Amino acid sequence: MIVLDIPGRSLIEAETLVMDYNGTLAIDGIMIQGVRERLIALAPLLKLFIVTADTFGKAKENLKDIDCGLIILQSGNQQQQKAEFVKKLATQGVIAIGNGLNDALMLKYATLGIGLIQKEGASRQALLSAEIIANNILDALDLLINPLRIAATLRK
Repeated sequence: MIVLDIPGRSLIEAETLVMDYNGTLAIDGIMIQGVRERLIALAPLLKLFIVTADTFGKAKENLKDIDCGLIILQSGNQQQQKAEFVKKLATQGVIAIGNGLNDALMLKYATLGIGLIQKEGASRQALLSAEIIANNILDALDLLINPLRIAATLRK
């Protein structure tokens, strides 16, 4: 669990991290350098889930040595599928990370949504649904490893 004590807000006790794969953890199906090590560092603190359309078919192989759940979405209305997954976990305190239009509702319904702008770009709706915008996935994961950074960003 990661506890976020943000001045001016309710205490956040996050147990779960939900992430998109391509565009978030990977570019063109290839995991971004440094992501694996950060996910391994976060796995003892949070339940990790990757929810993806797996466009390039490489998610399972690239995540095989990381303690995480992998959910491959059905085709059609993936934004709603991601949102429903996060809603089911809502009592666990969910942090979500993503960049695409199909991540927008997931970011909105999470206890804390982190939007990214990387090589693939970012959907305007995803960014508007997130509470924090990070330059890249490494910065986003480092926020969770160093949660005082989140408090500094979100305090009122």
